[in-house]
Order: sequence, then structure tokens, then C-alpha cells
Amino acid sequence: MSKSSARVKNEARHIALLIVYDVVERGAYANLSLDKHMARSKLTVEDRHLVTEIVNGTIRMLKHLDWVLNAFLPKLVAEQNPWLRSILRISVYQMLFMERVPDYAVVDSAVDLANARLGSKLGGVVNGVLRSLARNREKIVYPDEREGKAFLSVYYSQPAWLVEMWLSDYGPEATRDMLAYLNQSPRVTLRNNQLTGSRDELQAQLRGEGVSTDLSPQTPWSLVVTGMDASLGSLQSYREGRFYVQNEGSMLAVAILDPHPGEHLIDLCSGVGGKATFMAEMMHDQGRVDAIELYPHKVSLLKDNCSRLRISSVTAHQRDILQLSPGDFMGSGVLLDAPCSGLGVLNRRADMRWRRTREEIQDLSRLQAGLLQVASDMVQPGGRLVYTTCTVDHLENQAVIKSFLGLNGDFCLEDFSSQLEFFPLDEGDRYQAGQGMLCLLPGKYQTDGMFFARMRRSGYIQDGN
Repeated sequence: MSKSSARVKNEARHIALLIVYDVVERGAYANLSLDKHMARSKLTVEDRHLVTEIVNGTIRMLKHLDWVLNAFLPKLVAEQNPWLRSILRISVYQMLFMERVPDYAVVDSAVDLANARLGSKLGGVVNGVLRSLARNREKIVYPDEREGKAFLSVYYSQPAWLVEMWLSDYGPEATRDMLAYLNQSPRVTLRNNQLTGSRDELQAQLRGEGVSTDLSPQTPWSLVVTGMDASLGSLQSYREGRFYVQNEGSMLAVAILDPHPGEHLIDLCSGVGGKATFMAEMMHDQGRVDAIELYPHKVSLLKDNCSRLRISSVTAHQRDILQLSPGDFMGSGVLLDAPCSGLGVLNRRADMRWRRTREEIQDLSRLQAGLLQVASDMVQPGGRLVYTTCTVDHLENQAVIKSFLGLNGDFCLEDFSSQLEFFPLDEGDRYQAGQGMLCLLPGKYQTDGMFFARMRRSGYIQDGN
């Protein structure tokens, strides 16, 4: 490696260190800190990817890394200088989980960072700890696997309460599979904008722009990115509105709603419009979608996305759903993407696992119940209501639906297996869909963890679905 190349790599690791310190020691949000530091840097696309991997990986695997470090330090990690432990954490992550990075490069970079930040004495400590780890990594001892919760919590770096909950709900095999998947970097999937061309045409255009993709085996609308030379936002195809970045799990919520041209649909907690714009595409931009979102900056982005995707049938509203009155909005189909704990997308939000608590989930379930009740008032007689979250705990999902149905006799669950004929559900999950509720465990189909329920309101609506 040339000196100039080494300087660039060290700059990338220095930025990664600043972000990890910002998040772990100061409580900053990982995505916001990443964006802030990236905006100030002049790193190449390759080095931006390196920073992102080190930051997200270190934060995800924090519990695992600290377990390992405690075996090589005279004092516990928690008792060390905050900058020292931050340098050690990003370094151990690279040594244990980034096979393409040689140990000597990690050690040299870490010592440089420590010397510059803390002085040569602590630089020597970093050198000694990391070289000892390099010699003895095969001797690392984790909690006994027979201890179940303790092993899974440390090895897969998740809060003990979450592991305990999933073991109770799903058993050891499914829990281990979920934990492993949620430590992988999420794949990037693109939803083809059907209003501007076919998926094959989009794939060809992306290939010409230096982006390699595979056809998604999960949905007929999406492409899986396998490599790219530039950021997606810089592409001409992006500016032309040829695609929207969205996980297949989120696309399924709209497929379950099953939009048809000419309908009046409502998208609640619309965010930046991923589902609202997909509704419009499935309706051939013929009809009306009222997209309702609380936060002004998200409403602004929603409008920008509609403009970029050349969609005219979506109307964005900045409103507090809980303050709406019956009759403010009415549609033949309503989709509620409820605020949730996000336990099905922990691989997308590196620091979320360390922010969530069991008590917070109980608070969220009460909010979700209130939102669902308001959403139900917007469904015309004979219309349908879809409830979705990106979490997989029963309290926010099945319990919310069961309670709602107990209070609202004019709604009942409805089979939506036919709406997912294209999706490779196994026999058990297809049966769930037939009963009106489906929980997709994270990674089972290479998608985010998601929950869906489709309900029908009694009555009759012309041209209903």
C-alpha cells in the first residue's frame, strides 16, 4: 500500500472512530452522525463504504466486542478511557468480522489513531491488546451454548430481554436464525417504477450506469443490487424516477391492500411515501391516494418523491392522525404502517437494539391501538384495512389486532393469500395469510421482519376489492 493510499485508509478509519465515539459515548443517532461526517469528508465511494461498514458493524456487535476485549484488558472495557475503548472496538470489529482487512493494517492504523488522540503510552496499550488478540483469537471463550440466552445475547450481540422474548415466542432455532440475519448488512433492493418502463428495461439502464443487479426472486417488481460504482442518488435513472429504494417486505403491504385503478385509498403514517407511491403505481396513477404524515420534513420528501417518480395521484397531508375527526378522510382501502419498535429491521438501524426497552414496546402497543381505531373510521362500508409493522413481537402485532377486533364487530380478518400468490411463502406462512395475519421473520425470505393483517369492514362498496 502506498503512503497516500495508507493516509486515505487511515482517514476513513479516523472518521469511523469519530462516528462510533459520537454514537456510543455521546448518544448520537448512528444514521445522523454518519450523514454529518460523510458530508464533511472527501472520501471515495469505496472508502465511504468502508466507514459505513466499520461504524454499523461495530455498533451492532458492541456486546460481542466488549466480551472479547474484556478477556484481553487488565480492566473492564467500561472502565477504560472512552477514546481508547472506541479505538479498540472498531479495531477488534475489523479483525474478527472483516476478513479482507489484514491484522497488521488494523493494528498499525489503531496505533496511529491512539498515538494521535491519546499519546504513545496508550498507543502501546492498543498495540499490545490487538497483537495479543491476533495471536490468540482461536482461544476466545464465549458463554456456554447450553446457557441459551446468555450465549445468544453475547455471541449475536443483542439485549438479553430481546433474546429471552424471542426464545419464548419462536424457540431456539428461529431465534438463532433471526439474530444471525440481523447482524448482516441489509441488501439493497429497488422497486421498478411501472409507470416509466419494465423491470428488464430498468436493469439494462442500471447496467449501463455501472450498477449490477439480479432479478428479485421474491417480487415481480424489484431488483437486488449486487454492485455499483457510484451512489444510487447520483444516477440518471434515479433522477428520471425509474426506481425507488424499498425492501420487498414493505412492498408486500401494498400488494396485500391490492390497489386498483380509480380507487380512493389512504396511506397513514406515510413517511416519505414509499408505500403511497407504490399504491399509485399499482393504480396506474389513476385514482387518489391521500398520504397522511405527522412530520413536515417527511411530507416535503414525500412530495419530492412523487415529483421524481412522475406521480400525480398522491396528495400529501401534514396532519396528526390522532387529532383527525371521523369523516375527514374516507376511502375504500386504508393502509396503516404503524410506528413500532422496528425489531424486524435491526440490521438497518445499527444502534436501535441498544435503544429499545421492553417497557417501550408496551407504550408503543397502546399508541398502535389508538392509531388503528382512528384508521378504521376512515374505511368505507365494505372497504378493507391493512395494518402493518416492521416488528415481530406479538404485543405490537397479533395482540393489537385481537383487541381491535374485540371492540369493532363490523371488522373481520380476511384471507389475503391470493394477493401473495407470487411470493414464495412456505406452507405454514401461506396458511397464516389465509387466516388474515402473517408475520415474516427477518431473513426467512431474505426480507425485513414484517407483520401484516388485512381486515374487511361489513357493508357493501361498489367495485370493492
